[in-house]
Amino acid sequence: MQEQQEQQEQIVLVGATGAFGQALVHTLTAAGYQIVAVARTAESLRALQQRYPQLLICQTDIAEDSAIAAIREVASGPVRAVVHGPGVGVAGGILEAPTETLNQAVNIKVGGLLRLVRAIDARLQPQSRLIAIGGHYGFEPTAYAAAAGVANAALVNVVRQLSLAYGSRGVTAHLVAPGPADTERLHRVAASRAERQGITLEVVLEQMKSESSLGAFTTPEQVAWAVKMLLESEADAMTGSALMLDSGRRKGLP
Repeated sequence: MQEQQEQQEQIVLVGATGAFGQALVHTLTAAGYQIVAVARTAESLRALQQRYPQLLICQTDIAEDSAIAAIREVASGPVRAVVHGPGVGVAGGILEAPTETLNQAVNIKVGGLLRLVRAIDARLQPQSRLIAIGGHYGFEPTAYAAAAGVANAALVNVVRQLSLAYGSRGVTAHLVAPGPADTERLHRVAASRAERQGITLEVVLEQMKSESSLGAFTTPEQVAWAVKMLLESEADAMTGSALMLDSGRRKGLP
C-alpha cells in the first residue's frame, strides 16, 4: 500500500487553505491526484485534512528558504504539477504602499515559486507542470493594489524564464491570471478603495463588477478548472504563456 501511494502522481499546492486553494484541492483530488497541501498555519491545514483525509500536509512559510527542505520531505512521489497560489498583502496605491510590503509580496510570489520549484526539481518528469497563479493586476495596474500588481507582473517574467529553463526536460511553465474573485482578499481591496472614495463597500463591489465585460467576478472554481485543463497533454504548447481568467477586464493588447 505504501509503495502504491508513493507512486501516485502528486500535486504540490502552495496556498492550499485559501479560497483558490480549497477549490483546487476539491477539483484535483476528484481527478485522482494526491495533493501535498502547503500553508503556514497548522490549524487550517488540519481542518482541510479533515475534509480530505487523503491529503498530505506541509506546514511551512514559502517566504523562507527553510520551505525547500520542508516540502522536499513531504513530497514523496512523482510530481505531476506544482501550483503556487499564495496571497499577498493589500497595501494601497504605489505612492503610499510601504516598500517593505512590496518587497514581501515579491518574495512570496517570485521567491516562493522558485523555492517551490527547487524543492521538487528531482521529482519532475516529462509533462510536469509549473503553474503560478498571478492576477489581472499584473497586466492592468490599479491605484489600489500596488503590491499585487508589482508581484504578479514579476511572475509573468519568471514563468517565461522557467519555461526556457525546463523546456529541454519536457516540463512546462504556466501563469493563470484570474480577475478579482469574490473572496475575503477582494473585500480587503474593495474596502481600501471605498475608504479612498468615501463610499460604501457594496458600491465599490458593484463598480468592480462593472469593470468586467461580463459584469462578473472570477470564481475559485473557474481557477481550479483552468489548472486542471493545464494538466492535459495538449497544454504543452502553452508553456511560458498567461491564461487570462479576468471575465473581460483587460483592455490592452496583446
